[in-house]
Amino acid sequence: MGEVDPAFIQALEHRPKPQTITAEGIPLIDLSPLIISPDQSDDDPNSPLLSALAVEIGAACKNWGFFQVINHGVPSHTRRKIESVSRKFFSLPKHVKKRVSRDEANPTGYYDTEHTKNVRDWKEVFDFTVNEPTFIPASHEPDDDRLNEMINQWPENPPEFRDVCKEYAEEVEKLAYKLLQLIAMSLGLEKDRFAGFFEKQTTFIRLNYYPPCPIPDLALGVGRHKDAGALTILGQDNVGGLQVKRKTDGEWVLVKPTPDAYIINVGDIIQVWSNDEYESVEHRVKVNSENERFSIPFFFNPGHDITVEPLEELVNERNPAKYNAYNWGKFFTARKRSNYKKLDVENIQIYHFKN
Repeated sequence: MGEVDPAFIQALEHRPKPQTITAEGIPLIDLSPLIISPDQSDDDPNSPLLSALAVEIGAACKNWGFFQVINHGVPSHTRRKIESVSRKFFSLPKHVKKRVSRDEANPTGYYDTEHTKNVRDWKEVFDFTVNEPTFIPASHEPDDDRLNEMINQWPENPPEFRDVCKEYAEEVEKLAYKLLQLIAMSLGLEKDRFAGFFEKQTTFIRLNYYPPCPIPDLALGVGRHKDAGALTILGQDNVGGLQVKRKTDGEWVLVKPTPDAYIINVGDIIQVWSNDEYESVEHRVKVNSENERFSIPFFFNPGHDITVEPLEELVNERNPAKYNAYNWGKFFTARKRSNYKKLDVENIQIYHFKN
């Protein structure tokens, strides 16, 4: 293996196969009715356009756990700008990037030794919050009421970095709320049913950089996992590498990039709110030996004080609550612990709250 740290090596059963299967039939949903006719859709929950979109999204959430959207309203020039500053930032010398390193006390900024499932990921990241300020619990201990502020650490170079990132965050946040409305409607709920959970949102955006890897058959850019939050909105470049575990047969399949599309995946919180009607999908990132890859996930998360549990409208005698309630902030803080070091036990998962 030469100079490669053994910490990157996946267990035999989790290593990527040499032959990659490309996913077929992934739902590609056109959101243009939301953009072209906002007067008909946004203001009128009985709009046929909005209802049809909700049905389409509901089927995708149920059958796949994720889908792609086009004509989503995020300006292409806004996306191009953040892709450009991301490339510029990650091309800087390592010692310069480390000036804005994150740590356990403040989990925003640059990091290059993240672990998933106790195995090191082949990547570098930069995280920043959408809301300023954003607060999370100081510890995962249930009796500790202290809060920490997640303070964004903006690099000096490239000089436009902060402004570009904030502009991008504003645009994708608009899309996130629209998708949340459609998912609520698809479950037979009021379209703004979820909105109140996000007033103190802990949403953050990650810039991912996956360098070429000399051992792509042994390591992963990100190991297998499910997203803990509500929704993830992913922009990926044309290199590709995202794999999802297909529900029908458990096979890992590659999500081929669609120009200017976003990949949306339902997170664990939607799974709990929907009482397992929609299931969060397991996914990972494959690396290659030739090409670097960039991606930008937007992790849409509720406030730290939110109690996550199946919604009362979706629970009855025939369909009792499948999860016990948990506090999102404590869950979020506990999950962050494993990013920095190996743990002796498995990191917290929603199935630990399963009835």
